[in-house]
This record gives sequence, structure tokens and C-alpha cells, in this order.
Amino acid sequence: MMRAPPGLSRLLLAAQGWGRLGAMSRYSTEQRGRSNSPDYRLYFKNADGKYISPFHDIPLFAGSKEDKEIPAKRSKTTGSEVLFNMIVEVPRWTNAKMEIATEEPLNPIKHDVKKGKLRYVANIFPHKGYIWNYGALPQTWEDPSHTDKVTGCCGDNDPIDVCEIGSKIRSSGEIVQVKVLGVLGLVDEGETDWKIIAISADDPEAQKIHDIDDLKKHKPGYLEATLDWFQLYKVPDGKPENHFAFDGEFKDKDFAVEIIKSTHEHWKALLHKKVDGGTIKCTNVLVSGSPFCCSDEDARSIVQSNVSQIFGQITTASGHTATVFSIMNLQTLSDQVRKSSHCLIQCCNFWSRIDVQFR
Repeated sequence: MMRAPPGLSRLLLAAQGWGRLGAMSRYSTEQRGRSNSPDYRLYFKNADGKYISPFHDIPLFAGSKEDKEIPAKRSKTTGSEVLFNMIVEVPRWTNAKMEIATEEPLNPIKHDVKKGKLRYVANIFPHKGYIWNYGALPQTWEDPSHTDKVTGCCGDNDPIDVCEIGSKIRSSGEIVQVKVLGVLGLVDEGETDWKIIAISADDPEAQKIHDIDDLKKHKPGYLEATLDWFQLYKVPDGKPENHFAFDGEFKDKDFAVEIIKSTHEHWKALLHKKVDGGTIKCTNVLVSGSPFCCSDEDARSIVQSNVSQIFGQITTASGHTATVFSIMNLQTLSDQVRKSSHCLIQCCNFWSRIDVQFR
């Protein structure tokens, strides 16, 4: 077996456990493939270092360890409000269209591809990229076979989307505890696509923003900009303007929570095989009673089967980025080299090109 030079082995072993830490230390991420490429995947791990599905295994309600009903609304005057987990897919002011891969096992975050090309959103004047931290609520699903009573359209087959309006720019893969403020009913190419408006619980303004009316008061113009953005963001791609339920009126927190509860029920039906999910991958590790639940070993095998990229990048908790070889990919390359008639030459060239960089 091919061995790494002294010192590199320790780095490679450490790399398997490193990842970009989210807002909550309960979760971390592991990157496979190169950024801005079709091969890029961002897998999720729990606090025990075991691979999980962000779509299915991260609880909807922040703080819960298992699938539970959404608790009853608490009084906002006590400062004790219901918090939800948000999975950040796209950081604010960026253009790459990153999304949870609902049709892949364990549902890593990937760069959306259409007709073989990576997708990026256009800049909608005067903004740069997405104007909020954009992502999704786990354990929710907008069922494409269910006709929404409000919009008259079926769901878009994805987890429900979230626009987080806090002041901090988040990272892709970060798990953020958010307060729900309201919701916008978007009708996108004939599909219902609810947009939850929320603010991170640790944002400096979270203590004074509790509902959509508070947002109008403390961040004037933000909702108008959000409406314009969603109406126009596909126009540069040659598509028509989007339409909205309620003539573009933002609904309040209570309405939004009811929408979330409905999509959570659709998700539960999906995970317990009560509805046909089509191409949706329901592989999970933690959902009790789900026929799609797999073992930790199976989950690890799913991730290790992603061998499309030799190099990978990791980000430590201190913020340093390292370009490394994973143990799995190193072994794969070793097997390939042994089969070559020029094994010795390739080995020498291989080790001479290794470049571990911290920046």
C-alpha cells in the first residue's frame, strides 16, 4: 500500500473529522469535490461524527432530539419563542445556486446544474446575488401531489424555503436557529413555493422583531425589496415574472407556522411511505419507524462512494482552509497506480505534486 510522507498521515486522519462548524456545535460538514464544480457535495455529520441527512435527520424544532409536533405558540413577551432549525444553502450576497440534493442519498448540498451548466442567479439591481441568507427548514416537504388550498397549485417537491434577514452573513451548510416572522406565497412556474421570512435568534435585532409588522418597522424597505427580487430574479434567464398569492401580501407569523406544520405533515407521510415520493431520496439515519432508515455503516458507505474528486477542501473551526487528500480517495488512487505499468514513476510524480496549503 502506498504511504504518505511523514506528517501528512496525521493531517489526512484529522481531515476525516474536520468540517465547517455550523452555528450549533451539534453538526458539522464535510466537503467532497471542488467548489464551483458539478462534483461538489457538502455532507453533514452529527455531534458523534456520524453522517446524516440534513433533509431528514436534523429536527425541524430547534432543541428537540426526535421527531415531535411543533409546540404551541408561546407568548413573545416572555422572550421564550418557538425556534426552528434552518439549513443555510446560499449565503447572503452570493450568486451560486446551492441546494439540498433531494434526489441523492443523504441529501448533501450541491451546486444546482441545468443542461450541464452550473446555475447562478443574476444580480437584480441594485442588489448583489441573494439578498438574505437563503436555505430550508428540515423535515418539511411541499408535496407535488397536493394542491394548496390558498394558491390552487401543487407543491414544488422541495423542503420549504427560508429567507433569513439577520445581519450576519452565514456559511453554506450552517445550521441556524431562527424565529419565524411571516411568509410570502410565491407561485413559481405554476408550483407553490412558500418563502418563510425569519431572523436568527442570536441576531442583535431579534429581541425587537417578533412578527412581520415588526420587520416593516425596524427594517423598512426590506419586504418590498424581497418582493421585487422574487418577482424579477428569473427574468434575466428569459423567463416571465413570478406571481404571488394574496397579490404579494406577506402573511404573519401565525399563518407561516400553519404552513410549516402542513409541510411537516407531508414530510412525515413521505418518510413513512404513506405517499409516493417519486425520485426523492428518503435515506435517513435517525427517523424512528421510517422504512428508509439505514445504519451508520451504510451512511458512511454512501459518502465514501463519492470518489469523483481527488482533492478536497476542509475548513477548521479557526477558519483556516486546507487542501488535502481524503483517506478514501488516497486508497482509490493507490489502487489505480498499482495497476499502471509505470507505477514507480507515477508514485514519485504523485508525491512531488502534493501541496497542502493553509490560508
